[in-house]
Amino acid sequence: MEAASARSPIVSLHGVGKTFPNGVTALRDATFSVREHEFVSLLGPSGCGKSTALRIIAGLLDPSSGDVIWRDGTAPDGSKGEIGFVFQEPTLMPWASVAGNVHLPLKLAGIDRTAAMPRIHEALRRVGLEAFAGAYPRELSGGMKMRVSIARALVTQPKLLLMDEPFAALDEITRFRLNNDLLSLWASMRQTAIFVTHSVFESVYLSSRIIVMTPRPGRVHSEIVVDAPYPRTESFRTSPEYAALCRKVSEALVAAMAREGVP
Repeated sequence: MEAASARSPIVSLHGVGKTFPNGVTALRDATFSVREHEFVSLLGPSGCGKSTALRIIAGLLDPSSGDVIWRDGTAPDGSKGEIGFVFQEPTLMPWASVAGNVHLPLKLAGIDRTAAMPRIHEALRRVGLEAFAGAYPRELSGGMKMRVSIARALVTQPKLLLMDEPFAALDEITRFRLNNDLLSLWASMRQTAIFVTHSVFESVYLSSRIIVMTPRPGRVHSEIVVDAPYPRTESFRTSPEYAALCRKVSEALVAAMAREGVP
């Protein structure tokens, strides 16, 4: 596989800032790039602008300053399914079945349920929930609800998958399992992924590169390449290499936190 460093960025943020109407500046001069097929994590403390950066990339927010530059000059159209977004909460419609929830982005694109069913079943198969197509959210565990949310993001076969701390509220065992499943999905679908987290351990396990951000107003403190090969298994999670990388990223995060209040 071609090294990520040899590929041109598919999206770059140059000096991006975001100040909300209430006066809170979430981002200031945030600059980083993401290349095709990378798995990039944005790591930093709560409130450092990670989610804001993700929403700016998705086109859900406009930057107050700076530029978002796409490789071909045109941003992927989220309404056409070119971007998949997984939020912190599953945000499932309680009155709709699992299949109905996964159908939603295709329905919005004008694809009826009958025509969409092969893609719905394929998305559910990828997350291990094909047998639960007729179930309702109230019948699912927290981890299963998040799998439905991921299937809904995957059903359009997006080029870019954006994930905003999707596993933060789950227990550790479920989180580890979904980390493994997510890496399998990413590898099989050849997507580009940007993943927001405040977990050093999760970022090291998942990522090909980690962008460490300072406290609010968020900016890039450092970038760390995780050059451990894929696929990654539990043997990596318990290896000296993983422990050393976690220590390196933890030290970078501590250094970033020390920049709190720096203009």
